[in-house]
Amino acid sequence: MYPKLQYLVDSLATTLSRPATVEDRRQRLVVYSRHSDLPDAVRHTSILQRCVSAEVLAWLRQFELAKARQAVRIPHNVSLGMLPRVCIPIRHHDLLLGYLWLIDADESMSSEQIALAETATQDFALALYREVLAGELAHNRETEAITNLLLCGSDVQSYAARTLIEGRHFDPSLGVVVLVARPVLTPDAEPDAQVRLALEHALVNTRHRLPARHAVHLVSHSDGLLLFGMEGEVDELTVDLYASHLDHALQTAMSGLEQVSSSVIGIGQPRSELAQARDSYLEADQAARIAASMPDVSRIARWSQLGIYRVLAQLFSQDLGELVLHPGLERLFTDPEALPLLQTLETYLDLSGNVLATSERLKLHRTSLYYRIQRFEHLAGANLKDGNERLCLHLGLKLARFTGRYRPVC
Repeated sequence: MYPKLQYLVDSLATTLSRPATVEDRRQRLVVYSRHSDLPDAVRHTSILQRCVSAEVLAWLRQFELAKARQAVRIPHNVSLGMLPRVCIPIRHHDLLLGYLWLIDADESMSSEQIALAETATQDFALALYREVLAGELAHNRETEAITNLLLCGSDVQSYAARTLIEGRHFDPSLGVVVLVARPVLTPDAEPDAQVRLALEHALVNTRHRLPARHAVHLVSHSDGLLLFGMEGEVDELTVDLYASHLDHALQTAMSGLEQVSSSVIGIGQPRSELAQARDSYLEADQAARIAASMPDVSRIARWSQLGIYRVLAQLFSQDLGELVLHPGLERLFTDPEALPLLQTLETYLDLSGNVLATSERLKLHRTSLYYRIQRFEHLAGANLKDGNERLCLHLGLKLARFTGRYRPVC
């Protein structure tokens, strides 16, 4: 598939008497030289799955390879089964195109050998640049089709589905389920290239567990989307299995990113054909949004199992900026000192007014709990003995979480 690159990497490997691989800038395997045997677990996985694992990605992040302008030595990592390596960035006019990897098990590569490899990457860059252009065009067509499938009207959705099917990206006989992977960022943080790269790796690692033409994926500004096909009756255990794989890959790939506090996954309902994927996507998107906002919802949230939160999500999809909640809540939302009272009230209502369970959850003496509840009633002008008022307060707290007017300390 890459004859020029293959010739170059084989020639360099022969000259240096050590196996070599070339990855693209997303650290997906492009070509590799002949190997008499696979020297370590990481090289084995890279060749078999054509990408590095999330654990390896997290380990390599500390070396800032994307910023490197010359060879970087990567030390031995016993826990990953990774021998020492030399990584050389491949650049064309300072544009990062990929990486040349040379295993250096006994760390015997001399500075002259490394210089020779760095010189060789100039030829690699020209060959890889042509391949990257072609690959990016194909990738952009797939990305555009998935975007149109999920975000546009029914006519465009049908055309986008046909594009993916005719491009042999997706099997037309399959139904579809959409997963939305969403990093939960720290306050005031924005998703950056590192976050999106981690999303890409998690999605690719999960996608590779599926048969050919059974999945496509997309990384947006702040989310990752996986659309995967199901044959016949939907097996919820299989859906949960792939969601768990994605969750593990996501947690590992995001480790060490300071702007990411956690991550969540939303699962939409299955649809019978690819052209209907948008409905599953909207459900998965709302499920992920709920999981990120509500601490009592699992980090992996299935739309069909969200109960009352499905109703709240429908409200959340409207403009709630001017929504008037319980007037007592409105007053206390503006008072930072009232936050402990609001958190106590929410936990109390979540646990159906069970004083013992609330005291244990909050690690609060029952006398202190009664004081906080009474204090809230006084300040909010509320009566918690009234069932309708309790419902109004409970829904108000949940809706205020969605809109950001109530931000409890977790």
